Amino acid sequence: MPLLYFPAFLFHSAFYFTWLGIVKPRLTYSRELEIKTTLQELLIYIIFLTDLCILTFGMVNTDMYYLNKVMSNLFLETSVSETDRTSFKTIGSMVDFWKFAEGPLLDGLYWDTWYNNKTLTSHKNSSHVYYENLLLGVAQIRQLKVRNNTCAIYPYFRTFLKECYREYRYVAEDKSDFGLKNGSVWTYSSASSLAPWHWGAMGLYSGGGFMFTLPKSRSESIRKLAFLRRNGWLTRGTRVVFIDFSVYNANINLFCVVRLVVEFPATGGALPSSQFYSVKLLRYVTYYDYFLASCEVIFCLFIFAFIIQEILKVKKLKTEYFKSAWNWLDMLLVSLSIFAIAFNMYRTVEVSLLMESLLSNAYVYPDFYFLAYWQTRYNNMIAINVFFAWIKIFKFISFNKTMTQLSSTLSRCAKDIIGFAIMFFIIFFAYAQLGYLVFGSQVDEFSTFQNCIFTQFRIVLGDFNFASIEQANRILGPIYFITFVFFVFFVLLNMFLAIINDTYSEVKADFAVVPSKEFEISDLIRQVNESSQGTSQRPLMRARLENLGRANKQKLKPLTPPSSFQAIFIKHKGARRGINRFLLKLFRSPLGLKLPPIPLSKRMHVKENMLNIKQLYRDDPVEQVTPGMEYSHPEITPLSENSLSTGIRFGVCD
Repeated sequence: MPLLYFPAFLFHSAFYFTWLGIVKPRLTYSRELEIKTTLQELLIYIIFLTDLCILTFGMVNTDMYYLNKVMSNLFLETSVSETDRTSFKTIGSMVDFWKFAEGPLLDGLYWDTWYNNKTLTSHKNSSHVYYENLLLGVAQIRQLKVRNNTCAIYPYFRTFLKECYREYRYVAEDKSDFGLKNGSVWTYSSASSLAPWHWGAMGLYSGGGFMFTLPKSRSESIRKLAFLRRNGWLTRGTRVVFIDFSVYNANINLFCVVRLVVEFPATGGALPSSQFYSVKLLRYVTYYDYFLASCEVIFCLFIFAFIIQEILKVKKLKTEYFKSAWNWLDMLLVSLSIFAIAFNMYRTVEVSLLMESLLSNAYVYPDFYFLAYWQTRYNNMIAINVFFAWIKIFKFISFNKTMTQLSSTLSRCAKDIIGFAIMFFIIFFAYAQLGYLVFGSQVDEFSTFQNCIFTQFRIVLGDFNFASIEQANRILGPIYFITFVFFVFFVLLNMFLAIINDTYSEVKADFAVVPSKEFEISDLIRQVNESSQGTSQRPLMRARLENLGRANKQKLKPLTPPSSFQAIFIKHKGARRGINRFLLKLFRSPLGLKLPPIPLSKRMHVKENMLNIKQLYRDDPVEQVTPGMEYSHPEITPLSENSLSTGIRFGVCD
């Protein structure tokens, strides 16, 4: 077989470069098989991604938003009366809290009259919020307190101050009985081991406290709240009050778990906040729900297959496996999916076990907050998983020239961007500390260091209230703003864009001369079509290749010893791995040139009919062998005297 077919074999080996450019030995190779395998992998991943999106978006719908909206409007926006505009959002003291609790809160919980003031009759004295949402059990009100003398008082003021209540900390929590001490309302109740702590604006609060539940009727609830207000259930040591209740809408099969929080900081005053969780705890009710269940089963099968695939890849590639960013992304996707599957199974079992017990007594508070809290965390986990699953699509679209250029740009300028990021964040955090120290006591946007960071990002985006910092400090305010905008916005951000633009120009210029070596499916498909269309030209090509091969072989004979020979190949300008433009030219080396041997780890063993490969790839043959060209040096050793017609053993250098 003529030496002209050696480029076909080297071209044949190009497909065995991994995404990191590592050569892995294989026995045989078929171009159609590579196309088929790659397209199958893409198709399978699209099926997996479709299944993941179906089951993910099947868990949420717009009804969740509207249920949250109507419930928040009812309990957050409603005022005490037309003359007293106190609402939950405007609570600023304990007095305002009692006004809200005895007014808008009870009005929202107990719907015992129709719009024409006719009394509603309900089963077991149950309430339907907005006439559609069943109030599950009763509402619960809970408070956390701190002990007296838990803070240090300066000696000069000890004669004036006999009481001191610090901000909330679990170690300073007051668990002793207080007030009338004649019931559970005045006695501390420990938290359930599964109850999540609440992260509020002023601290992290435990799940225990002093608590009571509201009766089923509105009139009894009014009397109970008035009794607690008169007897001082809220004290100076009170740091937070929670109002918890849940409703269920059978029309849309959704639970809405509500938590209204009023924090009483050590500074005085009150800070209201709220949480509304609309969740679907009863998963399998309709036919569509069972369809989603089948999608969940398919998802589990996919993850099981991916786990096996990753284990085999780690076993085969060993440490090389961890050098690929795509492999790290695969591990992240599999890990998140495993956690999601485990939690989904736990949530399903837990809901089944708790639902009956929670709803068995209509006169107690059913704690759905635990289930809603972790269901929301599960939704967040799945959302992150879907995000990274879509990011993985970039792995399969490298056949697009634009995407290849963009990915090459980002990878090439990564070190420059990291260096720039260090300089950027040094300046950025320096300004954040300056803003926090200068304006933190007067401007809400700078009240915490975290707020300072986000505020400065808003300044970069043009969303900022300059008047507030100018009012806080008439000298340093304008200086801070002007210098920050100049250095960060006009200088640093433009440097960032300049790095990317300059790198993109370099990559684009390189692509014009030597296009990317990334594997391109579109070119492979086109190549197969060209190969199938050119069947009638193969006899002519066979004769032409044989003639050219004999001529080139004669030119190499003086340079090679009888037992083995070395040849030099060069990549054609514009070479691209895996397509017909990947031309490797065979030419003579200068006399006396000693090429280094190729290590075994870089060698490949391939046996295949070279003429068939040449006809399949349809590379343009090299018609002239010329000396003096730039070269790379694979080592080629015949297997036998007639090895040129049966196979070649060769190595490929990096």
